[in-house]
Amino acid sequence: MPYLVHTAHAQFVGLWVGVIGWILTIVAIGLVQWRIWDVSDVSIINSGQAWVGIWRMCFYTHSLVMSEYEIMYCQKIRISDAFVPNEIAVAQPMMLLAIILGLFGNSSAIYGLRNIYFSLDEQKPIRLAFSISGGLLILAGVSSFIPLFWNLHSVVTNQTINFPTNFYMPPAPVEQYIGPGIALGIFASILVVVSGAAFLSYKFPEEKLIQTDGCASRRKNGMPFVLRRVLLTKINAF
Repeated sequence: MPYLVHTAHAQFVGLWVGVIGWILTIVAIGLVQWRIWDVSDVSIINSGQAWVGIWRMCFYTHSLVMSEYEIMYCQKIRISDAFVPNEIAVAQPMMLLAIILGLFGNSSAIYGLRNIYFSLDEQKPIRLAFSISGGLLILAGVSSFIPLFWNLHSVVTNQTINFPTNFYMPPAPVEQYIGPGIALGIFASILVVVSGAAFLSYKFPEEKLIQTDGCASRRKNGMPFVLRRVLLTKINAF
């Protein structure tokens, strides 16, 4: 197979962008600061601020433990809980789906680049690997964009969540803000989509017919196959 490494520089960068975006997506899923609530009653939530993520809700308090030191009090948010709003119920499975799609997308990209850098196969497997990688990465980005923007909309419109009493949360916040979890997730999703677009845009170099000593030969990467063979023969002769 002809030398193709110089044709895949954008895809090599795209792989790193996709891996970074995939890792940042995992970090965003784990962050509790998706929605930041300001509360007026500080008898329990002593800091006056609570954090709502897609997996748990947390705030700092010393009232619940009768201590002079503040601790972080957290409660899990399960998709089966009746109080969970739709945007959080959808975010839990879709963000996990984005992680799975991103994993397979990056794996397919690694396989395609491996074939290019080591000249291990013909064009068809490389083209297929990059197409699968690009499609999966774009699907991963879209899968995370949907819940992220849905939760962003809920914050902007100041929508509330009817937490049960054991969460010690007020019926509604005084004000709520976009947390770093949403911002980081959107940035990561953009990176993943850009990576997918880079792999879908890959094209093999065109082949051209040239005339060499009265016979036709193909030109690839700027050098005729016949001339290349002659040069290699002379080098081996030395």
